[in-house]
Amino acid sequence: MDTLSYKTKSANKQTVEHKWWIVDAENMTVGRMATTIANVLRGKHKPSYTPHVDTGDYVIVINADKARFTGNKMNDKYYLSHSGYPGGQKSITAKELMAKKPTMVVESAIKGMIPKNKLGRAISKKLFLYAGEEHPHAAQKPEPLKV
Repeated sequence: MDTLSYKTKSANKQTVEHKWWIVDAENMTVGRMATTIANVLRGKHKPSYTPHVDTGDYVIVINADKARFTGNKMNDKYYLSHSGYPGGQKSITAKELMAKKPTMVVESAIKGMIPKNKLGRAISKKLFLYAGEEHPHAAQKPEPLKV
């Protein structure tokens, strides 16, 4: 009997190729856009995806300040932070956060979808968010990502 030698290839740091993608967030729903971007950052869109290796690509998000929520989330959604001291919890609505730090809403949505470990911190460094149209990554020749 003939033995077939099919073997699953496991990606490693040396064999992974990282591409650059650009996303225009204007009039896009935050959550739906964030899931696609998180999958690309993680590398789940590639057939060579390996859970313990950073197989993901770089993502540039422009017009992050023009992303939107559905329904009344702009007024009803709260972002919580805590100083670590008793009574140190602070809350801010999505509308107020958009006015203060426009990219923070999209960033927190994406970072909430990637692992909370060493690999997740490495993955989040490949995300670049900009409030306007301009970005300094033209030399990398990013391709538009269909979201």
